[in-house]
Amino acid sequence: MGSRAGDRLLNVNGLGISLDRRESGASINFISHAHTDHIAAARSGNILASDETSALLGAYRIKPKKLEDEKGWIKLLDAGHMLGSKQLFVSDYDGGIDYVYTGDFQMQKSAIAKQIQTRKADVVIIDSTYPRPEFRFDDREEVEEAMGIWIRQKMKRGIVLFGSYPMGKSQELISIINGFGITPVVTPRIAEISAMHNSLGAGLDFLSRDMDSERTDEALSGNFVGIVEAGKLREAAAAVSAAHSKRVYTASATGFAKLYRMGTDVQFPLSDHADFWQSVDYLNAVSPSLVLTYGGSQDVFAENLAKVGFKAMPFGEFRQDGLKTIEARWHSAKRL
Repeated sequence: MGSRAGDRLLNVNGLGISLDRRESGASINFISHAHTDHIAAARSGNILASDETSALLGAYRIKPKKLEDEKGWIKLLDAGHMLGSKQLFVSDYDGGIDYVYTGDFQMQKSAIAKQIQTRKADVVIIDSTYPRPEFRFDDREEVEEAMGIWIRQKMKRGIVLFGSYPMGKSQELISIINGFGITPVVTPRIAEISAMHNSLGAGLDFLSRDMDSERTDEALSGNFVGIVEAGKLREAAAAVSAAHSKRVYTASATGFAKLYRMGTDVQFPLSDHADFWQSVDYLNAVSPSLVLTYGGSQDVFAENLAKVGFKAMPFGEFRQDGLKTIEARWHSAKRL
């Protein structure tokens, strides 16, 4: 089914809301968090985002033009994904329907983000990153414990380097590594973003030559833990090994470690997303009449949610215009 103008917006109380995308005709542009795949509309006007997300957009040299007028029918709920990540909760006064859009979220407690909030809603628009029921993450505490054991073992023999995304995941890694009593050395880009996190109260302890050359040089004189951009890990490992004449052990920490080989000595399945069954737990808590799956795997996710008892359909096939109740919306959908 093809999309019509406005179909990719959430239309509530006479206003069109874009959801982590840049869409024509949007009156409000919601940005759930500061990862690059969610900030396409960040340079548009009428941005709705948390104060933390707005500040972190400065890492991309963006100063968002935020929504000037508060809307009493809009609330932002913590999403548990990264610092400042939010869900969007809106009440449609005309239709008497409450919507919530999750963006990226997770149910397990993050080392850096606030715990997710859940609130009853009629319609949930839910992230589709991990749409299959056979995919299940390990307990985060167990993963972090395994990371600590491995890091301590390898530091006795050489240098440990993690490859990570500069925004969000690197700061989570710093926090976890701090919990092992270790201060990691990070690249200038990761240091810049981590300093932004600290200005927002994150309390991260890290070293960078640009910020504290004396302490950094002292750390580099022995065995240390470093964090570099994921795309530069192999190059950095070779350079560090040559400069220090030591063995360098490489690691990754991402939910995709459950699916793919990461090309590192070890990979830890540490995700900041919900897996399929965490999504089910979330939906059970919110108890919606209709679930709209959102993102690249929305078709697969909707099919699998339907198999476990939810009324689910892809957001791309949902039509708001002319439908007065949740049951009418559901029964008029092509998938039933």
